[in-house]
Amino acid sequence: MQRCIDLAKLGLGNTAPNPMVGSVIVHNGRIIGEGYHTKHGEPHAEVNAINSVKDKYLLRKSTIYVNLEPCAHHGKTPPCANLISEIGIPEVVIGTVDTAAHVSGKGINILKEAGCRVVTGVLEKESRELNRRFFTFHEKQRPYIILKWAQTKDGFIDIERSTDTPIQPNWITNQYAKALVHKWRSEEQAILVGTNTALQDNPSLTTRNWKGKNPTRIVLDQHLTLPSHHNLFNYHAKTIVIAGTSLSDKKEKFANNIGIKFVDYKKGFYLQLFKILKELDIQSIIIEGGERVLNSFIKNNLWDEARIFHGNMEFGKGVKAPKMVLDNEILDQLGNSSLTFIRR
Repeated sequence: MQRCIDLAKLGLGNTAPNPMVGSVIVHNGRIIGEGYHTKHGEPHAEVNAINSVKDKYLLRKSTIYVNLEPCAHHGKTPPCANLISEIGIPEVVIGTVDTAAHVSGKGINILKEAGCRVVTGVLEKESRELNRRFFTFHEKQRPYIILKWAQTKDGFIDIERSTDTPIQPNWITNQYAKALVHKWRSEEQAILVGTNTALQDNPSLTTRNWKGKNPTRIVLDQHLTLPSHHNLFNYHAKTIVIAGTSLSDKKEKFANNIGIKFVDYKKGFYLQLFKILKELDIQSIIIEGGERVLNSFIKNNLWDEARIFHGNMEFGKGVKAPKMVLDNEILDQLGNSSLTFIRR
């Protein structure tokens, strides 16, 4: 099962909105086949593992391991539970049940009705941890939320700006931290900033320093004040603008890769935002600030982990970094910068 989990991790950033799944087939204590789900829309882990077995006759005397319950529905690929049953693999060992409504035990029922011996709950905690984005999305009806910011030694995330301050980010950390941030972006489905960050930093929010796909860019722009020439509106990635309900007559300012969604900022904002993200099948999102947006997510307990960079410089004054209780923190060193991971 640990091998299943290790294989599944190879799909990080490419399988969403599907989960990460690995599969191993064992005959007489020896691995004869294995595979993982490489990309959304392509064959699932069980299919790849079965196809890798040279002597298909052995499948009828083997055990197939998989870290998540085999699917039972027709999507872009046929149901894996049916395939396992039809081939006649007699034993299936599962890490954890799939709690998504369209599966949730249905795959296990298909296997049992076909006469398979099914074992569940093997490395269940580790299997759920692997697909924490997927489970959060289906069980909490919202994306897995990652807060990220960088702060100085004296606790600031930005300088005190004036009308003469250049429109650009003020780098607090080093090139290693920057590359790591771009790697993280390639692993998540979306990234979100507020109006002030978009105006003052003019960020691209892409994976320029890492090989990988760009996340969908989400920008909170209640009054549609952002200039159309800003980097968020280039063609390098898809952008979704979250605007106020009273501005629906201004949609024509956006290009083809820009979507616009309208919400009421004064009433139930997060419920509306999460409904939009659910409709877009966005299961994970990085919140990159600024201070007002980050503190709002913290205040409303709408986060799952925080990744905080600590630079080696001081601003003296400026925008204060968010404050949170540092429980379960893990500290890593990145040259002259450090990184704190916090999980709820």
